[in-house]
Amino acid sequence: MRLSSRGSGNSTTTLSSSGLATGSSGVSSTSSVTTIDGAPSAELYRSKAERDRELIQAPLQDSDLKNIAELGMGNGGSVMKVEHVPSGVVMAKKIVLIDAKPSVRKQILRELHIMHRCSSPFIVSFFGAYLSEPNICICMEYMDKGSFDSIYKTIGSKGRPNEAISGPIPIGIVRQLAKRVLGGLVYLKDEMEVLHRDIKPSNILLNSEGEVKLCDFGVSGELENNVAKTFVGTSVYMSPERIQGSDYSVKSDVWSLGITLIELAHGCFPFADSEVEEDTPIDLTALTPISSLPSSLPSAQRHSRRKSRGVSLQGGVGTLSILELMHHIVREPPPTLITPSVPHSLEFTEEAAQFVVYCLKKDPGERMNPRDLLEMGWMDDTGRGEEMTLRMWAGTL
Repeated sequence: MRLSSRGSGNSTTTLSSSGLATGSSGVSSTSSVTTIDGAPSAELYRSKAERDRELIQAPLQDSDLKNIAELGMGNGGSVMKVEHVPSGVVMAKKIVLIDAKPSVRKQILRELHIMHRCSSPFIVSFFGAYLSEPNICICMEYMDKGSFDSIYKTIGSKGRPNEAISGPIPIGIVRQLAKRVLGGLVYLKDEMEVLHRDIKPSNILLNSEGEVKLCDFGVSGELENNVAKTFVGTSVYMSPERIQGSDYSVKSDVWSLGITLIELAHGCFPFADSEVEEDTPIDLTALTPISSLPSSLPSAQRHSRRKSRGVSLQGGVGTLSILELMHHIVREPPPTLITPSVPHSLEFTEEAAQFVVYCLKKDPGERMNPRDLLEMGWMDDTGRGEEMTLRMWAGTL
């Protein structure tokens, strides 16, 4: 297949890559058969992205896209909100420099390949990609409510538009989010044979229809005998086995989900204060090995608050460096959903708390996989009429 590039003139350049998408995504108008009880069904539900895709009749090109706003920085490039003028479809356009080292180009091609093949109600949809030298432009569905990272960090700002005040996501919404993220992980592993490897609130998106979808596959990797070896992703959400450089599986994504659920339900990162730079990957080869550090970090060794990258432990008052945090993740007990340091968490059910416990087992052999977690009682929608639906809740944001 070829990835086309069209400028304002008549010339067209192409980039050949096996399995790479052209301007049209080539995905059929029905969702994956992967379904989760209580979530959108393939046969009964057509997402907004599927409806929008039918409106796009020609390969995407720069001249047809009108910039609306900058959405921020994604993995490997900036992201713009754009309108596809011929169809009126609003998209998110990720702009990635192609004049990069081979490993970055490989990540770009991997992300395109994964997005082109994906067809799931739990994965952000791909509309197409094109070259606009020196960039590759990847066009995806626009999730108008943004990421859960931005949602919880501003949820307390209602009526105070000039302030950014973090606040907890209702536990019923966190439950429904967990169910959809697990659906996405099941689909990626079983249908795509990949791990996501970067599960965190900023990679979980919401739209006005109440759809929750995973995005950003720049660090995704194909499975080799169900384990992976390379160190990629966001360090503060990594499982103990990844930090230690051991082989890991989809259960590592489950650990990251557990940390994410606590963060959203508490309204703050379970290990960190606002100074932590969560999106900065850490090169472990440049750090002191975990094994050479002391077996514990007594509170007396914690640093006072400082402007460098520091994190505070759940319920603690001091801060730790990123290396100390990684040491803590490996050596110390995992955080919990219910904790006296977060008073409103005392109202959560034991059912919810136990679910997170199984996500955050230090030993990956004891940690549940996504399919088993979906069988737990907390994922059962029966008798939860008091919960606000995702669509109703999205309408309040």
